[in-house]
Amino acid sequence: MAKNDVKLLGVWASPFVMRARISLNIKSVNYEFLEETVGSKSELLLQSNPVHKKVPVLIHGDKPICESLVIVQYIDEVWTSGPSILSTDHYDRAIQRFWAAYLDDKWFPAMRRIRGAQGEERQELVDQVVEGLALLEEAFGKYSKGKAFFGGDQIGFIDIAFGSLLGWLRVTEKLGEVKLLDEAKTPGLVKWAESFCADTAVKSVMPETEKLIEFSKLLMAKMKGAPPPKN
Repeated sequence: MAKNDVKLLGVWASPFVMRARISLNIKSVNYEFLEETVGSKSELLLQSNPVHKKVPVLIHGDKPICESLVIVQYIDEVWTSGPSILSTDHYDRAIQRFWAAYLDDKWFPAMRRIRGAQGEERQELVDQVVEGLALLEEAFGKYSKGKAFFGGDQIGFIDIAFGSLLGWLRVTEKLGEVKLLDEAKTPGLVKWAESFCADTAVKSVMPETEKLIEFSKLLMAKMKGAPPPKN
């Protein structure tokens, strides 16, 4: 398929946009990446996603598909010639969707709040995130069956849902001065994270931690109406 038949609206730093980019890479789909400007919304974005007005949006043959996990599933179903992202087993697919929903509904929102929290609230959030990592460590041991990824020998749905959040996990650890992914407590996830980030479908779209930190600082300054921080 021609590159201009597939477009992706996104922001380079967004973990949700990264999910779509990884999935397209896995399927070897040529696509045009249209970078949105942070703080403003293009006319194409507003037309393509009038409900949520946010990225990512995949445009396939002029038809928009919205929401990151919906996009990943769409890519898997449309481009069947590449490696499968979701399991062909109905139960396994349900389990994969369960963990992806857990990450988006509970785990990631708690992690995002750590930096802005203080005192007892902060500790409760850290405990919640660490507890979630322990659950994910157990799930990894169960579903990977001794292989490199949740999906086995290759990256699957849970890998994409979770792996896309690794960059912001590192930002939280560094700026929040907290250790979340600990080799002593979650050795399987630590090794998994290394394998995930080294995969050819991921390397070109996984942002460097320092660049994400700078992006985070600029974003916070913009939200507060303050001048951007100096290096």
